[in-house]
Amino acid sequence: MKRTIGFTLIELMIVVAVVGIIAAIAYPSYMESVRKSNRAEAKVELMDISQRLQRCYSSYARFDNTANCPVYADLTDGNGIVTRGAGYYRITIAPIAGGVAATSFELLATAIKAPQTKDLTDGCNEMRLRHTGVQLPDVCW
Repeated sequence: MKRTIGFTLIELMIVVAVVGIIAAIAYPSYMESVRKSNRAEAKVELMDISQRLQRCYSSYARFDNTANCPVYADLTDGNGIVTRGAGYYRITIAPIAGGVAATSFELLATAIKAPQTKDLTDGCNEMRLRHTGVQLPDVCW
């Protein structure tokens, strides 16, 4: 009797099914981890722009000084500022509702590039930073 060496078709199909199940579980978790790590780009830019605006406020007693504060002019030119690095976010500025543009602001980082545009968990595709240091949504920071 001749001995056969190798795999049967059923054994091969079981291996393919197991690999498929593992991939179906692992890929979404991996992508969530990638999106979470890419949020750092928005956090860094929001903090940097906030500090630059605070320097303008210290020098000119207002945030909305377009003549002497180039970062404010960049934020309000209609395009905002695209984050450095991979450019996943666009940052714009708006006065806080009920606030005065000269003494308050809210920076908004909006996802403009995949995979961050799919970062809809808890609304993390839009991150906000106020002049008071309030960071929204909390879970994204």
